[in-house]
Amino acid sequence: MRPMTLVGIILLALGAFIVFRGLNYSSDRSVLKVGELEASVEERRSVPVWAGGLAAAAGLALVVAGARRRGG
Repeated sequence: MRPMTLVGIILLALGAFIVFRGLNYSSDRSVLKVGELEASVEERRSVPVWAGGLAAAAGLALVVAGARRRGG
């Protein structure tokens, strides 16, 4: 299997996962720091659905390009 096709399949799967199931990540942010005392907040964010659709479309384009290159 060609590397372009493999990357396309991975992107397609990741994009489909984001679109149908969603993907969340968290980040810690320091909101107050006084001497040794520090308060932080954990923010949970989600990856936008449009980013998953874009990844899926790019993956599909890579798979198609890999198939055309292999066949011709």
